[in-house]
Amino acid sequence: MEQILFVVWRESVEALLVVGILYAWLKNGDAAARRALPYLWIGVAAGLVAAVVLGAVLIGVTEELTGTALDAFQAAMVLVAAVLIVQMVLWMKRHGRTLKRDMEKALEANTRRENHWGIALLVALAIAREGSETVIFLYGLGFGQSGHITAAMYAGVFGGLALAFLTFYLLQLGGHLFSWRRFFRVTEILLLLLAAGLLENGVDKLISLDWLPTLIDQFWNTSAVLDDGNGIGAFIATLTGYRAHPSLLNVLTYAAFWLAVWFLTRRAGKPAGAPNTALTGR
Repeated sequence: MEQILFVVWRESVEALLVVGILYAWLKNGDAAARRALPYLWIGVAAGLVAAVVLGAVLIGVTEELTGTALDAFQAAMVLVAAVLIVQMVLWMKRHGRTLKRDMEKALEANTRRENHWGIALLVALAIAREGSETVIFLYGLGFGQSGHITAAMYAGVFGGLALAFLTFYLLQLGGHLFSWRRFFRVTEILLLLLAAGLLENGVDKLISLDWLPTLIDQFWNTSAVLDDGNGIGAFIATLTGYRAHPSLLNVLTYAAFWLAVWFLTRRAGKPAGAPNTALTGR
């Protein structure tokens, strides 16, 4: 549940930020801009519907597949989720500086032409992107993989949404202790740790299908120090990909992941975990 709550919280705050930027520009604009406000909410609704449809499709596929086909599909979705998390972090690093300005320029162009449906489409695509990523992340974490959703999963979703609204409100107030700068720095690091954990889960699934070799079944055993099967060890394992007795393939995959992240974040122009403060101008 903790992973679900974190993903919903982080992605919802980002979606609220996008909507907040667009709403503020339209609300504080001229009469033509304010007339476009209803289309903002049409776009938000359309984007949410697109994300819900994707979620329904994933659960529907889960109900149709059985045996090895289902295991392979779920392994693929776990790996896709891991890749998408890294891609999202890198995208925000590249475009975070200009995101606010670019969105406002697109709004200004559509408003000048009185293209209100263009504004709705812009918003819908932005929300659908955030929502679709969230759906795939959640499915990779096990949400709906069994064909049904448990009460704990629902609690994680609604808890994440409530926390997102509270976080957005506090971030809008500004301040040095709880700021956009720290929010993005901390959550980017946590997202990359989560991606590493998902990647390890995907590798475990492929090993269990005999599609990948272990190379060495048990490269080390630290279960006496920190067992990954229960308590704090299990929590760390699900969040970071820690294994008390990993195979050599697990170790090599984990090392390769962080080497790739280091290289890609260097190419994106910032070290891993750097903030995207230009989103808010702070």
